[in-house]
Amino acid sequence: MLVLVATRLLLPAGASDGLGDAVHDVITLSVSVIIESLPFVILGIVISVLVQIWLPEGFLLRRLPRSPVLRRLCVSVLGILLPVCECGNVPLTRGLIAGGLTVADSMTFLFAAPIVNPITIVTTYQAFGWNDGILATRILGGLAIANLVGWIYSRHPAPDTLLTSGFQAVCRRGPGHSHGSRVHRSLGMFSRESSSMMPALFVGAAVAGIIQVAVSRDVLIALGSNPLWSVLALMALAFVVAICSNVDAFFILSFGSTFLPGGIVAFLLFGPMIDVKMLALLRTTFTARTLVQLTALIAVCAAAIGLAVNLVA
Repeated sequence: MLVLVATRLLLPAGASDGLGDAVHDVITLSVSVIIESLPFVILGIVISVLVQIWLPEGFLLRRLPRSPVLRRLCVSVLGILLPVCECGNVPLTRGLIAGGLTVADSMTFLFAAPIVNPITIVTTYQAFGWNDGILATRILGGLAIANLVGWIYSRHPAPDTLLTSGFQAVCRRGPGHSHGSRVHRSLGMFSRESSSMMPALFVGAAVAGIIQVAVSRDVLIALGSNPLWSVLALMALAFVVAICSNVDAFFILSFGSTFLPGGIVAFLLFGPMIDVKMLALLRTTFTARTLVQLTALIAVCAAAIGLAVNLVA
């Protein structure tokens, strides 16, 4: 970010005119994604540090139900207490796994929290109210998809293989592997998590900016009146724009008169769970094969819910 600011300040006026509109748009969109996401990533890392270093060992695990189904249901609604979007939930999820929560339960939290967090609920209500059941379908659909993902991966015979080798090593070390005071360990963990998450955020933001410029939105809008293609088109848009779940309802509101309600719902479900920025962040924790499986599973679920809304509407 400092390099970008310095470049802007030191270049003479008009020096960037030769870059072309497309390059300008890529830079603007990429930087906007970074600026929008960065505070939540930092907040997520801070909360992760608090959970791993400052809470007593096993504090959360001891308070969760023993029943796997009830435990995942409780974990999926924890996002109500956290005003953190999907970007910040990735480092927090890493902290939960490192702290002893199962991979399946952590996935349930990861995919539910961006949708049930209080800011997302309020902004969705402000944008759509109770019209077409968009708000209720988003909340209930998000919880259903997250718990389905958690249940499926709870059946996995070797859950550790879902994680990258680097993160497996982090989990084996545990939060208490370094010596020193809590403050010293907290600073060290913040540094390590930032080193893992920030490069992924910048790469994901750059990819999102490039794709947004390369894909014509006119094509997407032309598909808006078809029950099937409206769902698929807005899911593709959600994947490309990589917008924060706290404000995505206001973004998609401008498409409300063009697209059917099911397409809007699919956008609001799929985007917070899977987009190009999220995949870059998730790659720090999960293997590529796991991410392909998760993307396909969540896409099918979001599309099915969107199509059902279109049939009822």
